[in-house]
Amino acid sequence: MNRKTRVAPALLVAIAASAAAACHKPAPPPAPVQAVNQDSIDAANRAREDSMRAEQARRDSIARAEADAARMKAEREAAINEMKATLAQPVYFAFDSDALSDSSQATLDKKLAIMNGNPSLRIRVEGNTDARGSDEYNMALGQRRAASAKRYLTQHGIDDSRIDIISYGEERPVASGNDDASYAQNRRDNFVITAGADQLQPVATQ
Repeated sequence: MNRKTRVAPALLVAIAASAAAACHKPAPPPAPVQAVNQDSIDAANRAREDSMRAEQARRDSIARAEADAARMKAEREAAINEMKATLAQPVYFAFDSDALSDSSQATLDKKLAIMNGNPSLRIRVEGNTDARGSDEYNMALGQRRAASAKRYLTQHGIDDSRIDIISYGEERPVASGNDDASYAQNRRDNFVITAGADQLQPVATQ
């Protein structure tokens, strides 16, 4: 065997060893797994829950405010409607009389409280009678009855210009019978708001 023949197998062995070494090169170590930070997770959960509670509290507060506003509006409307009913409440008279009874004065006192608390309010007093007597007499009697109610109100502080009066005599009965009960219902003053109804403010009438 010559020298070239001896070198070639040795070179092949070296190449094969190098290739084998390359094939069996160890793999790089795996990337480290980041440890879970439970405190951070818990803190994030608490922050989310706090945010949800705060949002719910805000919604609850808005709902309460809206409910309170609706309740106050309803109470105000009810009070104003009651005041209008009080202002419209008639006063009644004895037969052939324009004198105010104690109960009629108590009714007028409630109207006084409302008118004192609402300076822009104006009313009209409408005097009425039953059907007995002549038309002329009943017109005059109705006028005296309306004037009697107005006089009571003005004597208790209401400006004269805020109260108009008119007589309808026997022309506008509320009861059509010809008996004492019907007559008693027709001997009355009616009260009508002529200005300021849309500006009424609630006041105590007791």
